[in-house]
Amino acid sequence: MINVRLGNGFDVHAFTEGNELILCGVKIPFSKKLSGHSDADVGLHAITDAIFGALAAGVIGTHFPPNDSKWENAKSSIFLKKSLKILKEKNGEINNLDITVICEEPKISKYTKEIQKNISKLLNIKEEKISLKATTTEGLGFTGRKEGIAVMSNILVNIKS
Repeated sequence: MINVRLGNGFDVHAFTEGNELILCGVKIPFSKKLSGHSDADVGLHAITDAIFGALAAGVIGTHFPPNDSKWENAKSSIFLKKSLKILKEKNGEINNLDITVICEEPKISKYTKEIQKNISKLLNIKEEKISLKATTTEGLGFTGRKEGIAVMSNILVNIKS
């Protein structure tokens, strides 16, 4: 029997001074970076939360508390790998992943394939199972004011029992 589960993840990080940001594990040259306790990879955080959501296993902050200095400046791939480990322990596999990056800048279209490749490698799934899109908020809200990036992620997992 296969139990199909849907998970949703959403994360937001503000810009701060810097010269590159990390999105889904890919370094993107930019006039700012993202601010956060870890490496502030808003994309991997949203995917991690989507996996935890599909498993009803809490949120990223439950597993990696932001007030714990152990996770300061940590690579977000550590968080993603932990969620994937829990998924595998529950005999689960990823069916597909849909990611939407919400920002006015930077433009990520030239990084789409590299990001998909990196996510594919991190999750050990085929690139064809990963949809990556970007949109703006037409100048509205904090992303419209170019104050940061938001990412929404939806994942469908199959758990065999």
